[in-house]
Amino acid sequence: PAEPMELMGSKTASRQTAERVGVPTVPGTREPLATLEEAARVAEQIGHPILLKAVAGGGGKGMRLVHEAMQLPDAWRDARSEAENAFGDPSLYIEKYLERPRHVEIQILADQHGNVVHLGERECSLQRRHQKVVEESPSPVILERPELRARMGEAAVKIAQAAGYVNAGTLEFLVQRDAKSPQGWVFYFLETNARLQVEHPVTELVTGLDLAKWQIRIAAGEPLDFRQEDVEWRGAAIECRIYAEDPENNFFPSPGRITRLERPLGPGVRIDGYVYEGWEVPV
Repeated sequence: PAEPMELMGSKTASRQTAERVGVPTVPGTREPLATLEEAARVAEQIGHPILLKAVAGGGGKGMRLVHEAMQLPDAWRDARSEAENAFGDPSLYIEKYLERPRHVEIQILADQHGNVVHLGERECSLQRRHQKVVEESPSPVILERPELRARMGEAAVKIAQAAGYVNAGTLEFLVQRDAKSPQGWVFYFLETNARLQVEHPVTELVTGLDLAKWQIRIAAGEPLDFRQEDVEWRGAAIECRIYAEDPENNFFPSPGRITRLERPLGPGVRIDGYVYEGWEVPV
């Protein structure tokens, strides 16, 4: 529905929803920042390093890491400009920058009858320029901690229910060691992806569920025909996202014609892609 799409598409509004149902979020602002001066005050309160992030953002666009106060004016200008160009909305907010967290996301399915289940996690900590490069399930962190998977899955379901979400979706979390926590690890809600992501095959392979088919069934008004306790995870899956980049030039984007394409083959190999020999990768 339009209302939850709009709610979860806003980084600040989705953070507020998570906080309302008791799910921890990364320390930061709950509303868009009005001025550079306000951003400076908040950054001082939270403590550097901080992240400036686009309210309507995604894919690393409109995001700047600020290590010290003197970097803030340039980062503010550049992030606002990039957010305006990418999303038509220059609004920014601030999050505390966590040092080397694990990036773990939870896949959900929600039907039109109030049923919401989570389908476990994907770890996507291996990134370049805030873009995921490798995704895997199960997460190495969560593999030996089923209670952590249960807690994160329950948190994802609570947020989706509070938002009135329907369809397939992903809720992203940052996971970090914490000696003060009884479990040894803590997690923070980061954002929602209100769509089917390119890494969904990882979840399909370990659960045996066809998420694209379930999207269609949910849209047609069908209820989920399984419960949370029916979801099982078997084996492991790894997805490598292939980008048009030049590895000899710091992985700079490399558009142009694909002159040769060789696809890996073999048992358990799955290819989800569009490209072919002779296709032009656009700028």
